[in-house]
Amino acid sequence: MLPKILVAALLILLVAMPGFLSPSLLNAAIQMLIAALFASAFNVLAGQGGMLSFGHCAYYGIGAFATLHAMNAFSGQGLLPTPLLPIFGAIGGALIGLVAGWFSTKRSGVYFSMITLALAELLHALAPHLKSVFGGEGGVPSMRMPAWGFTFGTPTEVYYLTLAWVVVSLALLYFFTRTPLGRLTLGLRENAHRLKFLGYNVHMARVMVFVISATFAGIAGGLLAMSNEAANYSLFEVRLSSEVVLNSYIGGVGVFFGPALGAAVMTFFGYAVSDLTRSWLLYQGIIFVAVMMFLPSGLSGIAVWWQGSKQSAATLLRYMLGWTAGTLVSAAGVVFIVELLQRALADDYQFLLVAGQAWPAIQLFGRAWLPGAVTTWLLPLALLAIGIAILKFTSARWQALNDGEAA
Repeated sequence: MLPKILVAALLILLVAMPGFLSPSLLNAAIQMLIAALFASAFNVLAGQGGMLSFGHCAYYGIGAFATLHAMNAFSGQGLLPTPLLPIFGAIGGALIGLVAGWFSTKRSGVYFSMITLALAELLHALAPHLKSVFGGEGGVPSMRMPAWGFTFGTPTEVYYLTLAWVVVSLALLYFFTRTPLGRLTLGLRENAHRLKFLGYNVHMARVMVFVISATFAGIAGGLLAMSNEAANYSLFEVRLSSEVVLNSYIGGVGVFFGPALGAAVMTFFGYAVSDLTRSWLLYQGIIFVAVMMFLPSGLSGIAVWWQGSKQSAATLLRYMLGWTAGTLVSAAGVVFIVELLQRALADDYQFLLVAGQAWPAIQLFGRAWLPGAVTTWLLPLALLAIGIAILKFTSARWQALNDGEAA
């Protein structure tokens, strides 16, 4: 009952968001929705089917270009009304997914991953030379046309169009997990040999799961194309495939909404932090490593832990606050060290150094810091030590509480 209430509350919040968000934040929300759908499509293959694809950007990019060409058809009038154009993204993703899935699912494990990576890299290498399809380095531009009484010229209309497609797509993906093929997908992950022994055509089942995942990845690409009204071959870069893997595992592939949560959070993180520091990709990597080490079930694992615990809500909240405080204090120390090192190692600062003279002060967080002074580094190290101490203390108390009740 509680998950249904949370989903309903989230839907109400999403519908109401254009009422209190600025246009720039609304554009960020559109990107978060698209990233959430892309990660959920990826999770059908990796999280549920146990097939880790390193080249899923291929179906995402194909979906984007298929939608753009559908938008440009008939002198820009489009093959279908604007709200229906992501259908072509789904078709494009499904067709490429059928071809790629047929070859890649012949193997499993690391060999499957390497084949998907190779196919995506092949597409990335070919795309700049196929100018009639992918538009070369300039890409393919387009324009959203009015339809059904909407102009689709404002971020609010694009947001609602994206939200409708994402909600319907996630509902279909959730429904898929309840179908016999969805159940069979879990069997592919757990023990494909047993399924084969029971008489199932494992290769065909893997191809079908691959196509379903590629189809919804294509819809996500189509929504991106409609949002940006352009796309180029950079959509086939391996960076995008890496992002969807990282986002999915940060959110947690064991829960249906986990990858969507991770993708939305990390997309907003990139939007909010990329303008503040050049080290935001480093922070993204640190977050991934920290989550994998200390929260391997991802962010959604917190909700699972809360639901599965026998402790009272007040007790759980107290320990949650302890872990959150320790994490924030530790993060403050890490950010201080990274930002100070980034400025000290930058070329413009290195040109200021004179042999035999003290290093000049660095402006950071509203005051000057001497990188050569020991006291400058004591503050972040102290923050790091205090944060780790809080985390260890809270974890020890939690372990003692559980051990005491078990005894």
